[in-house]
Amino acid sequence: MVAGPSRTIADLVVERLRAWRVPRVFGHPGEGVALIVEALRRAGGDPAFVPSRHEEAAGFMAVGHAKYTGGVGVCLATQGPGALHLLGGLYDAKLDSKPVVAIVGQQTYSALGSAYQEIELPRLFSDVCAPFLRIAAVAEQVPYLIDQAVRTAVSTRSPTCLVVPHDLLQQPVPDGMPHPDGGGVIAASPGLPPARVVPHEKDLNAAAQLLSSGQRVAILVGQGGYGAAEEIMALADRLDAGVATSLLGKPVLDERLPYHTGVLGQVGTEASAQLMAACDTLLMIGTNDPWTGYYPVPGQATTVQIDIDGSRLASRYPVDVPLIGDARETLRALLPLVPARDNRDWRDLVEAAVDRARSETSARAESPARQVNPRLVLHELSPRLPLDASVAVDVGSVTYWYARHLQLPPGAQAHLCGTLASVGTALPYAVAAKLAAPDRPVVALLGDGAMQSSGLAELITVARHWPEWPDPRFVVLVLNNGDRTGRAGDPEPEGREPSTGAVRAPAADLDRPAGLGLATPDQVRAGSIPYAGWARLLGLHGIRVDRPELVGAAWEEAFAADRPTLVEAVVDAAIPLDPPDRPFADLRGPTVDGIDEETAAVRARAQTLRERAAHGADLT
Repeated sequence: MVAGPSRTIADLVVERLRAWRVPRVFGHPGEGVALIVEALRRAGGDPAFVPSRHEEAAGFMAVGHAKYTGGVGVCLATQGPGALHLLGGLYDAKLDSKPVVAIVGQQTYSALGSAYQEIELPRLFSDVCAPFLRIAAVAEQVPYLIDQAVRTAVSTRSPTCLVVPHDLLQQPVPDGMPHPDGGGVIAASPGLPPARVVPHEKDLNAAAQLLSSGQRVAILVGQGGYGAAEEIMALADRLDAGVATSLLGKPVLDERLPYHTGVLGQVGTEASAQLMAACDTLLMIGTNDPWTGYYPVPGQATTVQIDIDGSRLASRYPVDVPLIGDARETLRALLPLVPARDNRDWRDLVEAAVDRARSETSARAESPARQVNPRLVLHELSPRLPLDASVAVDVGSVTYWYARHLQLPPGAQAHLCGTLASVGTALPYAVAAKLAAPDRPVVALLGDGAMQSSGLAELITVARHWPEWPDPRFVVLVLNNGDRTGRAGDPEPEGREPSTGAVRAPAADLDRPAGLGLATPDQVRAGSIPYAGWARLLGLHGIRVDRPELVGAAWEEAFAADRPTLVEAVVDAAIPLDPPDRPFADLRGPTVDGIDEETAAVRARAQTLRERAAHGADLT
């Protein structure tokens, strides 16, 4: 604690964050928060200040910290444009239900109305930080407001915001904070113990009866299943159920389990689609997966759903028995009520579908391509990924390859911007993961568009911090396909929204000037940037891979390096994304890397037809 008359409200902000055991604050320096940055410096690293290259990255780092640690993430930005840049990270936190606190500067009270860097911050943050949004007005409020911001973020699993004007930050802390005496001063204290939430016994009995009566049980696991892997496996074995996961739930279970069908949805597997199409009973655990087109047809399956957030129950699919509770505690209470049984016919069908899907996945990874098949890059990572790795995944075609071709070992963490689906999140996530656990290896998976979005800049952040890490393994994969639509190889380029099926505009239209006709190749190309060379320029290690026989050795070299490594894989943009059970008669490819649209479409169509020719069995 800063002593004497030099102690300011900025110091008080830092002290209160320390009282909540916040280990670090992610932010970008600016005039409106310069006093907080200076107070963090005086605090000697408790909490530490992590400067990003851009406020948006700071917001995503805070979300990444919350996702990888389970604690609250804190981000800091100045007024005006700085505040605007936090919105992406805060909406990521809101949509993926993660606790994040934003501390935002504001013009001095005497300057409000002058319009310089002035934005109506309450209106700006009113939606994304709806659970708690306040502007500090007097010194006596600050401890209470910080307590409420953190406590609300943690208890509601959502972002909150505290705005602190610059002139308040520079005020000295009053000698002896006033005692509440009915004069409007509120005393508060930090701390929020975890709660144990379990459904009522009658609801557990109803769920057990429904699950026990099912003949073809499927379990869909989301990110809310973290920490409940043993209980999920025990229940699956008791019911002879098949198990699929949402994209966010991919790391929850060992993906080598014989009845684990993989990820569900457009980025998922045929086996998961078949599991949902054939089941008569569904158990949903901590999932809010938006790809409802891959759920059982309404009325097909009786359903039990477990979620800590009651607002999520029956929000994606009709539910017969909703259970509000923690996944692990609820499953522990449910297990003794579900008798073991033998339903090997169903389990055998599930495992046969899993075997077919895994064989098909391996064959697709090894199929020939121009330069490197992107599936192969992720496929070759699977046996080399350290057991304790933290994986950060960006948005785009790399998401498909991660979902299907990277087999996560038990214990590995993996996160992505799953619901907001913002490009440019993987590297900020990876930085947050590494700073939280510097002795664990980290792998970030990006496309070249995402690398240009934020990666090139935030690699500077990596270069700044890595000498402090006891384990230097920080590997950044850039899949360089020359495309920045994010949908290279998409067999349905118009796309469809996850829940509604509504048609989206073609990806290339994002770069089509109004009234100027079709986009040109130069408009959708990501450009020839030497990503590996950029890493070397920053003092990191860089590897460029342009032939399939180099892929395995590149991964081994990256994990053995004495510093962070960027692996640039030059991959074929025409490899189809292959969403399961989607019609592909009208398949078209995007215009990428100088390939005209018709040629790309022909190549993608031919590749898809070759790879699917020997498959198509289902669970019926």
